[in-house]
Amino acid sequence: MDWTLEVIKVPVSDLDRSIAFYGDQVGFDLDHHTVNEHMAFAQLTPPGSGCSIVIGSIPGGEEMDPGSLKGLQLVVPDAAAAREELASRGVEASEITVLDERDGGTMFSFADPDGNTWVVQQIRARAEHPLIPFASRPQFGEGI
Repeated sequence: MDWTLEVIKVPVSDLDRSIAFYGDQVGFDLDHHTVNEHMAFAQLTPPGSGCSIVIGSIPGGEEMDPGSLKGLQLVVPDAAAAREELASRGVEASEITVLDERDGGTMFSFADPDGNTWVVQQIRARAEHPLIPFASRPQFGEGI
């Protein structure tokens, strides 16, 4: 039996500001944005990821304080290029740190407007061997 992690709730205080940050600045794809009398939330997915984030107010989802999620991890094939891309979109990121010269030992971090923090790890092998090959990535609404 496969067990897949597909959605992580990120606690935020302002839905529209967070959609702008994660969508426009960080570059996540906005899968959907739902507002009705019961909820106001959005789901966004990092390009190439099989796991999305959900932000906003959903029934039963108010357990965490905005900004309380620390150390979520993203993986990229080139940390310097990823950091430069974020900086060009106005995201403040830490300097790149090399903890180990082997693949996976280079990283940097950034925070969203509420203080939720992210670590971006470089794994060069992802450039040639992505976890989800591009041709097999579903588009939203295709079996999701």
